[in-house]
Amino acid sequence: MPPADDIALSVSELNRRARQALEQDVGDVWVEGELSGVSRPASGHVYFTLKDERAQLRCALFRNRARFIAAPMRDGDHVKVRGRVSLFEPRGDYQLIAEAVQAVGEGELLAAFERLKAKLDAEGVFANARPLPYPPRHLLVLTSPTGAAIRDVLAVLAARWPLAQVTLIPVPVQGREAAPAMIAALGLLNRQAALDPERDAILITRGGGSLEDLWAFNDEHLARAIFHSRLPVMSAVGHEVDVTLSDFAADRRAPTPSAAAEQLVPDRRELLQRLQALESRLLRAQRARLDTEAQRLDHLRARLRHPGEVLAFRRRQLEQLEGRLHRAMRARLESDRRHEGELRRRLALRSPTHQLEQAERRLTLAGQRLRLAMPRELARHRERLAAVSRELQAVSPLAVLGRGYAILENDEGRVIRHAADTRPGERLAARLGEGRLALEVLPNEDAAD
Repeated sequence: MPPADDIALSVSELNRRARQALEQDVGDVWVEGELSGVSRPASGHVYFTLKDERAQLRCALFRNRARFIAAPMRDGDHVKVRGRVSLFEPRGDYQLIAEAVQAVGEGELLAAFERLKAKLDAEGVFANARPLPYPPRHLLVLTSPTGAAIRDVLAVLAARWPLAQVTLIPVPVQGREAAPAMIAALGLLNRQAALDPERDAILITRGGGSLEDLWAFNDEHLARAIFHSRLPVMSAVGHEVDVTLSDFAADRRAPTPSAAAEQLVPDRRELLQRLQALESRLLRAQRARLDTEAQRLDHLRARLRHPGEVLAFRRRQLEQLEGRLHRAMRARLESDRRHEGELRRRLALRSPTHQLEQAERRLTLAGQRLRLAMPRELARHRERLAAVSRELQAVSPLAVLGRGYAILENDEGRVIRHAADTRPGERLAARLGEGRLALEVLPNEDAAD
């Protein structure tokens, strides 16, 4: 025993040290076990116990992490929990602060689900999109006879559309026998549909559950059977967050059994309200039409006259029209006379004789201007020609030749510019200021030296 006079730790200090030791030495771990005592207070936190055959562990999943857990946590579920080991100091409770919760085997199942989904999608098994009859004449429901799904479906159908004819096809919806039983039922129903055309829609449904509970609806053969069904199929499996291959293969999916029933049939109360509203509109329209026709009848009755009055009125109209016609004819004749006089006056102004006289006067004036302009124009052109001749003479090669120069050309007419361009005995032509000379090239003795 330690001496009594040693300094004793307070309970809170001991719990604090224990918490720090647990958090530092153990840290984050994965723990596998069975859920028990799952509690969800109003705070949003989740408290539960994780246990196995020989021990149990208190766990806390706080609200900021609990909202990321998609699957519901229920007593008896076998899960893996990731968290850090700690101690709740006020009570001295050893606990696990959970960060994530995952169903055991869920990862493998999800991977298998995604592989099979991709395979069936590539084959076109999810391409169904046929319209379902609304409402169906005879609905065939494939589900468990003792499950909550059939009760929910029947309750919604009875409330919304009591006229719906429903036939329950009892099949297991969980376990190994579920998928083969539903496949066999689909085949039988499609064969019977040819004999009973009233059967026109199939609903496959069940309530919620874990991924393992719903796995029968991820069966590849069941998905193909739904795809090849001649009757349109609606799938409503699990809760809103649950999705199965049957949902993808079906013509339509509903998030829950109750939602499926709501989508399949109209609401009789809404139809009754619409019918009452249409009846009220019809009565109002009928009364309005009767009132309008009554007013129209009164108006027509007021306009109805004796045939003698009508004939007298028409006779007065005819006399008025006749008078207007005579006045219009006289006005038209007077207008035509004035127009004719104007045309005669314009024709006289445009007479060929008048135009010829004007043309002769213009020709005489033009001749006079031409006789006056010709000497001035000739003098101007002579001056310009003399200036151009002087400019041409200044730059002409002939003027250079006139000063004593000559141009030598060979037989080909090419100008000789260098002595080296000639050879002895070659015949050349010399162009002078006046005339030409024929020359012969003699040997140059100085050049030979």
